[in-house]
Amino acid sequence: MQPFTQKVISIIKLIPAGKVMSYGQIASLAGSPRGARQVVRILHSMSKKYQLPWHRVINSKGEIGLRDSDSFERQRFLLESEGIEFLGEKVVDLEKFSYVPSLDISTEELF
Repeated sequence: MQPFTQKVISIIKLIPAGKVMSYGQIASLAGSPRGARQVVRILHSMSKKYQLPWHRVINSKGEIGLRDSDSFERQRFLLESEGIEFLGEKVVDLEKFSYVPSLDISTEELF
């Protein structure tokens, strides 16, 4: 497994219930600020194997990025069940629910 992939998996596992992170935020913390699409790929291919809380990852606008209506509804349901509130149909209040691990733990603890 590539170091970037390992870091992404570690970061995603740290997102606590009731909080969200963006694909780009995760990519930057993992060392590739332009790697948001790689984060999407990792989530798609490895969420089940590594039991990742995939539903806690959204786009930089605070929106659920899934286009499939069943997947969209499932992600919204999972987020709401953790107490996350939406501004409209698909936008999460990032000021209230965004998780910034650098404020909570040191970089060494991430990896």
